[in-house]
Amino acid sequence: MPEGTPRPFERQIHPGSGRRKAPKTPKGRQLDSEALAEVQALLGDRPRRSDLLIEHLHLIQDHYGHLAARHLRALSDEMKLPMAAVYEVASFYAHFDIVLEGEAAPPPLTIRVCDSLTCEMMGAQDLLKALPKEVGAKVRVLPAPCMGRCASAPVAEVGHRHVDNATLESLTAAAGGDHHAVIPAYKDLDAYEGEGGYKLLRACLAGERTPEQLIEVLSHAGLRGLGGAGFPTGKKWEIVRGYPGPRLMSINGDEGEPGTFKDRHYLESDPHRFLEGTLIAAWAVGCEHCYIYIRDEYPAAREILLKEIARLEAAGLTKHCPLELRRGAGAYICGEESAMLESIEGKRGLPRHRPPYIAEVGLFGRPTLNQNVETVFWVRDIVEQGAEWFASHGRNGGKGLRSYSVSGRVKSPGVKLAPAGISVQELIDEFCDGMTEGHSFRAYLPGGASGGILPAAMGDLPLEFGTLDKFGCFVGSHAVVILSDKDDLKAAALNLMRFFEDESCGQCTPCRNGTEKAVKLMAEKSWDVPLLEELSQVMRDASICGLGQAAPNPLLSILKYFPEELK
Repeated sequence: MPEGTPRPFERQIHPGSGRRKAPKTPKGRQLDSEALAEVQALLGDRPRRSDLLIEHLHLIQDHYGHLAARHLRALSDEMKLPMAAVYEVASFYAHFDIVLEGEAAPPPLTIRVCDSLTCEMMGAQDLLKALPKEVGAKVRVLPAPCMGRCASAPVAEVGHRHVDNATLESLTAAAGGDHHAVIPAYKDLDAYEGEGGYKLLRACLAGERTPEQLIEVLSHAGLRGLGGAGFPTGKKWEIVRGYPGPRLMSINGDEGEPGTFKDRHYLESDPHRFLEGTLIAAWAVGCEHCYIYIRDEYPAAREILLKEIARLEAAGLTKHCPLELRRGAGAYICGEESAMLESIEGKRGLPRHRPPYIAEVGLFGRPTLNQNVETVFWVRDIVEQGAEWFASHGRNGGKGLRSYSVSGRVKSPGVKLAPAGISVQELIDEFCDGMTEGHSFRAYLPGGASGGILPAAMGDLPLEFGTLDKFGCFVGSHAVVILSDKDDLKAAALNLMRFFEDESCGQCTPCRNGTEKAVKLMAEKSWDVPLLEELSQVMRDASICGLGQAAPNPLLSILKYFPEELK
């Protein structure tokens, strides 16, 4: 071969370029020794397990006000996790602020203004428009989804301090004050035990009761899961107990459904009734560890539980099942049970495919009992007072008591403990002192954002599991939002669809793209009804979880029950 002739397959170097030199450092983000020391100091002697990733991200966010790239890299090194794994989790949750090199850190204070339906009805958009000018550039103002305080709308969160019935004046004043959560008065361990609290748990642990007895009582009482699905509680305990151990338990305190705030009410007023019910359930099913998942929007409830759980540990009441609190980070999808388990495991909150169901393969691959806060809140009362006591309450075929979160155009919104099966008209008249002055009852959401919208003419229907299915609606977590003749129902449906668009986890195309497309179509002055109906059908049939499957409910309700809105 003549000299200078390229060899076959020989790599050619551009003349004059010189040979490429080996990089001085490995590829990828480099470890900053100062950042590593800072992260190590924050973590202290806490375990470096991967399931604690979100907890550790909160430590950094709380301390520095954001997540700098150098701290993320240091955390990945300290926890022996790939940088990609740390970044994908941090970027999934809305309450984590990632700051890359060259980017400015967010202002030291953030005010989140709730723009979910009830707050928007009460003027949230006006606050969002005017507030930035009032507080200045050193304060960041963001819209945020439901904060679980709909009875005092509009609501904002200044740092971790909530401002109810927010105004420009109250928010401006709060920006210059204390930004920590306000802890309300609540029944602590001493007060609870003084009223007979934990006698039932102690009787169970002493062998004076059997799991079979408790399951029978709860089944006879008709207690159901009160987070939305309504599955019979006694049956669930029996199913999970039938799988070989070790078994685990989780509590779903991620109350993110717009219009729902009952769980927060109980956690912030009578937390030990919930905790005793949890420990009894764990004993009955044979669960060795319980993880209580509380949404980040409930800082006061979290502080209360941290304090009171520590007291229970000191009293020796958690030896059979230690309680561990886990903190959400702003993701509605984590209200779906399998997505919540993924989050507890330190991952993105992506719903799992089923089967297997979590009762068989749940948290860390173990059989898992998952319960809503209010469900276990009732355990002590039902067992002590008897199944007949609980079952005797109810109307229109309903059985038991329900905690209805009522907000909107009523004189007295709030958590209303009422008979299961009560109608919305009865709820308004008997428990809410009627409609707000100057407003006439026109429509209502029977089950929060995903439960659909029904006209006032159907206000005599029982608000109970299964009664509204044939109308394309459901009661879910019993979040009732009342709308009046002064509310724009198309705008209300668009508000709800925007919420689902923002909160879709993005895992499946029908939900991810369907909610986005629906928002664009619904924002038009004239709706393309055939296309919206087709899009809704695809979302219902093909979405992985209930978010995408239920997202079209408000839209379809407008098409079915309020055709006059389309003219």
